[in-house]
Amino acid sequence: MRYTMEPITVNYKVLDPRAKVPAYATPGAAAADLCAVLDEPLTLAPMQRALVPTGLAIELPGPHAVALVYARSGLSIKHGLCMANGVGVVDSDYRGELKVPMINLGTEAYTIQPGERVAQLCIAPVYTAAFAQAAELGDTQRGAGGFGSTGK
Repeated sequence: MRYTMEPITVNYKVLDPRAKVPAYATPGAAAADLCAVLDEPLTLAPMQRALVPTGLAIELPGPHAVALVYARSGLSIKHGLCMANGVGVVDSDYRGELKVPMINLGTEAYTIQPGERVAQLCIAPVYTAAFAQAAELGDTQRGAGGFGSTGK
């Protein structure tokens, strides 16, 4: 069974003429590629961080949507290039340039080329929580078992 959803409109503004519009690499891709807008190649030594501009700003359709920025799996596994903050959260009211905080966790320097795909942008729904203090929480089979408690 195939599920389809209507695309939501995410307006974008080009802040730098070299910017590339986020694009899905395949029809089944969950996230669109973000590309680096650089004046020259940027080399990151092991453990070095940098904020990589994309030359784009976006406007999400409202507080029911969030843009999540993830590392590209190929860059991370082949070269150790990851998001310095794990996952970037772009709130619906942010209108500044999308910039990708990157870190080289590899053992060798890596050079980011101008125009290179450096991250992925995923648009996702948001639930706003109504936090309610409780004296007790419901029981589950797992309970308070944390990191590694399931044996995996």
